[in-house]
Amino acid sequence: MIKIPLAYQILIGLVLGIIVGAIFYGNPAVETYLQPLGTIFLNMIRMIVVPIIISTLIVGVAGTGDLKQLGKLGAKTMIYFQVVSLVAIVVGLAAANIFQPGKGIDMSSLAKTEINEYVETSESVQNEGIMDVIVGIVPSNIIQSMAEGDMLPVIFFSVLFGLGVAAIGERGKPVLAFFQGTADAMFWVTNFIMKFAPVGVFGLIGVSVSKFGLESLIPLGKLMLLVYGAMIFFVLVVLGTIAKVVGSSIINIIKVLKEELLLAYSTSSSETVLPKLMEKLEKTGCPKDIVSFVIPTGYSFNLDGSTLYQAIAAIFIAQLYGIDLSIIEQVTLVLVLMITSNGIAGVPGVSFVVLLATLGTVGIPLEGLAFIAGVDRLLDMGRTVVNVLGNALAAVVMSKSSGRFEVNKRDAYLAALRK
Repeated sequence: MIKIPLAYQILIGLVLGIIVGAIFYGNPAVETYLQPLGTIFLNMIRMIVVPIIISTLIVGVAGTGDLKQLGKLGAKTMIYFQVVSLVAIVVGLAAANIFQPGKGIDMSSLAKTEINEYVETSESVQNEGIMDVIVGIVPSNIIQSMAEGDMLPVIFFSVLFGLGVAAIGERGKPVLAFFQGTADAMFWVTNFIMKFAPVGVFGLIGVSVSKFGLESLIPLGKLMLLVYGAMIFFVLVVLGTIAKVVGSSIINIIKVLKEELLLAYSTSSSETVLPKLMEKLEKTGCPKDIVSFVIPTGYSFNLDGSTLYQAIAAIFIAQLYGIDLSIIEQVTLVLVLMITSNGIAGVPGVSFVVLLATLGTVGIPLEGLAFIAGVDRLLDMGRTVVNVLGNALAAVVMSKSSGRFEVNKRDAYLAALRK
């Protein structure tokens, strides 16, 4: 019997979904019958994310048991996230200013998409300041935070609990064994769920393709090409340079994570790959405690693909309306994007929400977002891949900078992949 690797199974599901969606374009039956396949898969992944983060983080922190070392890791990680996010925004602004994707487009040729749900979410986000985000990190009810999938309070609780387990010494060993067993069991569950990934991808892509036609994509072709081109540049040049500086290779990371990147692209969801991403990074030499802290935190504070896209989209809409932003206005845009994009990764349609909360500060009409909402799903697929890659590299960088990256473990894993 021929065994097809998971990456190829996902690719087959992706291609079949595109074909079915194209054939039955505009047919509501596609959503009726295929959407449940995608929803079930996403729900299964979301079901295991919180248990995996809690168990692996507690085991990792308890194994280290060093509050000072953990504090240094947290500070270095947050500084790294902010610097790389800033570079992503600058790359996006530079690309939009150089290639000017919004110039010369007839706005009457663009279809408008309803964005009211994003407007409502944006208004609630704008009412929250940076202090609200900081206060929100400390949970008043950890069970509620787990139920809502609010990662920052879950991470905060898990770190404190892990330090507590380490502090009580021998009495904490049964607790540590329980969470180690939980982590091992959840990774088994992850591998089981991943067998359903091709079916989930088929359903999600089939529904997406059936909802939009080529006529809505052609006027925005320049924008889409620029976004993807800028993201490829960011991955190969910016992330590639960072990887090289710390003695790694972005190409090797892509090869190791090819299944996860394909799944992230197909589903437009970073959550779907979080469990396998953490597992593979540990296998490639990153310590458990660093992976358990950096990856979930990065999902809230290190969205490189999203911030790069937001910068391009903001300038695109300004150009669409014939608005020339001054250097001061663009610097303001950078600062507002940096502040707004932190800590709201769990918000649905996060990139649109951030843009809605940002555009008004520099006088760009918010209704301009309705023109690009139709292709947002296609762009979201690309930026999700960049987000995942950025966080994977962050874990490698933190492991290397801490002097705890296990080169022999990585080499053994890469050698096993080549067989």
